[in-house]
Amino acid sequence: MNSNKPKSQIFYGIIIFVLIIILGFYLLTISIDLSFYWITGIALGFILQKSRFCFTAAFRDPYLIGGASLTKAILIALAITTIGFTAIKYGAYINGNTIPGQNFIGAIGIETIIGSFMFGIGMVIAGGCASGSLMRTGEGFQMQLIALIFFIIGSLWGEHDLPWWQERFSSFSQGVFLPDVFGWFGALILQLLFIAVLYILADMWETKKSKDF
Repeated sequence: MNSNKPKSQIFYGIIIFVLIIILGFYLLTISIDLSFYWITGIALGFILQKSRFCFTAAFRDPYLIGGASLTKAILIALAITTIGFTAIKYGAYINGNTIPGQNFIGAIGIETIIGSFMFGIGMVIAGGCASGSLMRTGEGFQMQLIALIFFIIGSLWGEHDLPWWQERFSSFSQGVFLPDVFGWFGALILQLLFIAVLYILADMWETKKSKDF
């Protein structure tokens, strides 16, 4: 008999699923928001794991293997969320409420370039972005657990040193809220057109690379 035959994990999966539901109902007794965050977090984690959704792969695969399927999937997701978030923000705007997220539009400066460059190198070396590292940590990948630990340390360190960067490096421009410049409808159309152009370019690149191989 082959002792290396993988064991069925269905039983453990059922137990975990039941525990998730029980904990969800328990959190519901404390706060509806906590229960909602728990369920949506579990659902997002499941989707990420099954779809292998990772921003690193979306930027890396077109160069390494010529595949742009994940790149196009992320662009479609961005288009859908663009419409959804625009509706939410516009609803707050017409009702005279504070527009969600408007106060978190940051300025663009040298610190943005340096930070994004360092983050890009780090996520390629680690083999995953934030979502990819979280997903693979849940799968038991030790390398991703190490990456996640240092991701947290780096984020806290960066937040601590942010005033130092802001004091010593002037920003190229202040944050821009597109509806203030192009109007709500114009900003929506502009962003969707930009995403569509990127999608077409990714598709053309994938077609070209498939012919090369």
